[in-house]
Amino acid sequence: MDVHLTERQQKILWATVNYYIATAEPVGSQALAKEYEFSLSPATIRNVMGMLEKSGLLYQPHTSAGRVPSDSGYRLYVDELITPSHQLVHRVQQLLNKRLNPGQTSFETLVRHAAQILATLSGCIALITLPQPTSAAIRHLHLVQVEPQRVMVILVTDSYETHTVFMNLPAHLYQDENQNQNEEAEELIKQELQLLSNFLNHQLSGKLLSELSELDWHSLDRQFQAFAESLKQLFGDLSQRTHSSLPSPILVGGLAEFLRQPEFSELAQAQNIIQMLEEEQDQLWPLMYEQAHDPSSLDCRPNSPIQIRIGAENPLKPIQNCALVSSIYQRGKAPVGSVGVLGPTRMAYDKVIAFVEGTANFLSATISRPL
Repeated sequence: MDVHLTERQQKILWATVNYYIATAEPVGSQALAKEYEFSLSPATIRNVMGMLEKSGLLYQPHTSAGRVPSDSGYRLYVDELITPSHQLVHRVQQLLNKRLNPGQTSFETLVRHAAQILATLSGCIALITLPQPTSAAIRHLHLVQVEPQRVMVILVTDSYETHTVFMNLPAHLYQDENQNQNEEAEELIKQELQLLSNFLNHQLSGKLLSELSELDWHSLDRQFQAFAESLKQLFGDLSQRTHSSLPSPILVGGLAEFLRQPEFSELAQAQNIIQMLEEEQDQLWPLMYEQAHDPSSLDCRPNSPIQIRIGAENPLKPIQNCALVSSIYQRGKAPVGSVGVLGPTRMAYDKVIAFVEGTANFLSATISRPL
């Protein structure tokens, strides 16, 4: 934002935003003079607030009322006047590790509990997407012969999702079995499938589903060369299926916390937001996840992993009086999901940013652990 403030103006804007966040009441010069040690008279503070109003950073909701921050005022406050605490980020990670015991439950259950904790900490709605299908990593696969010429491949990901696909056996295997209908032939096929299953688990464990279509199956060991074409088609189809699937759902926590905020005391306004969260997640999802594909969508603070949309910066009408603070969580360096907090523009941004970043760091560390 191209507004240059003096040090005094910055201090008055910082104090006005802080006071309004704490009280939800329009802020007057007398209140600031009493609450903060500025060594300035109320008249001087009032003059500075008037200049901030002319700059579009504050406004008066009523002629006789004090002033409140505008979306532009919050934006300047977030970008230039606060520094989220790295210690608070670390404490949030520690809290989640202590409360959720990673490794002892499914990742989806972990995410649901993390969303509830984030909502309680922030007093707002917590939004966490499950890992995208293409970002899931292979934990285990198993081959089961279901017909003489067909094998079912059961693939389990690190988030415990199961994918089932079918593969045709190389012709010479099931033709040989048809010609030799005996236990010895069946046992040979069973052994070969077990060897192939072991080989694939060794080769694919930990790889992302999105990588499967890029693997060179023609470079297989000689022992498995006969399966090259079948494997290429099998995993190409699986990769395409996950690419074309719908975005993973957004898990929502903290609606009760959200409705306690005075900004959402009007039922109609709250209903529009709740309807969007329940029925129109496909509109919200790109806002949370675009950061992974468009680094320019980040807020202006240097080296920030956080995206912040304030008020009218949100393109969705139901949340244009809200702020959305979000961050990507990753497996290694690959983005797999998003953590967000949705609340009134009057939110404690320094704390919420730390809560979101700490939660994203916790999920990144959890999903990046070796399988």
